Amino acid sequence: MQGSELTRAKVRSALVFLAPMLLALALAAGWPLGRTLWFAFTDATLTDTGSYAFVGFENFWNPDWGGLLEDANWWTAVGNTLYFTVLSVTLETILGVGIALALDVPFRGRAIVRAAVLIPWAIPTIVSAKMWGWMLHDQFGLINDLGMKLGLIDQPVAWMASSATALTAIVAVDVWKTTPFMALLVLAALQMLPRDIYEAARIDGIHPVRVFFRVTLPLIRPALMVAVIFRGLDALRAFDLMYAMTGNNESTMTMSVFARQQLVDFQDVGYGSAAAALLFVMVAVLTAAVLTLGRVRLTGGVR
Repeated sequence: MQGSELTRAKVRSALVFLAPMLLALALAAGWPLGRTLWFAFTDATLTDTGSYAFVGFENFWNPDWGGLLEDANWWTAVGNTLYFTVLSVTLETILGVGIALALDVPFRGRAIVRAAVLIPWAIPTIVSAKMWGWMLHDQFGLINDLGMKLGLIDQPVAWMASSATALTAIVAVDVWKTTPFMALLVLAALQMLPRDIYEAARIDGIHPVRVFFRVTLPLIRPALMVAVIFRGLDALRAFDLMYAMTGNNESTMTMSVFARQQLVDFQDVGYGSAAAALLFVMVAVLTAAVLTLGRVRLTGGVR
């Protein structure tokens, strides 16, 4: 009984300490989100956001001009976003685990290598975008020059101008920049594993690959799932890298870039808010699906 009273007292204390943060979160995130969802059902424009009318679901679908659900550019942006998310997060997870395993092995200069690996992640995204924009330049870029010297390509490739290569090039830049984030989280999980398990496996003569799949991977799975969810959420709302490297190019346009174009360039607050609302719903649904299918508990660990 005393334990229950003590638990309730701890819960009350925790709620008191969390109250200011929850209030700040409601003001900083809840209010803008609520306004965006409301504008999605209006015909508001950027020229006069104080004068608008409620139009129901007409921004999403209507028999006259189709709406967002029949907008080919919107579905192109959805496809680009899903392609970017799946490919970049998959590559970053595989490479991040590999780099973390390498950095977990003791060797001379490991601290310097660990710090050097984090450099791409520390560089601001806009700087990375401009730097890789010059490296991928079709006439003066380092990538074309190196590829031609190695015999990989016969002539310079317009990486960012071609719809066939632009999005893949952006994925490559994102993988270069964000893989250290995945490696850092996985390395932290590896550092927490008990070493006597590996010593016992070594004495029993178990192959290292089998030890990885039977021991290491299951033990780091909770941290790995959290890292994948974080990166997935970040990739689904990707904006800065695409916009800095290709602007409003349709072949690389993500859902965030599409919403910005409608809101700012076309000043259609209602239509742009509808796109932002669908992006929010899609992120929420995919996150719930990953948490359910991955059996991840938000209170910690994996079911």
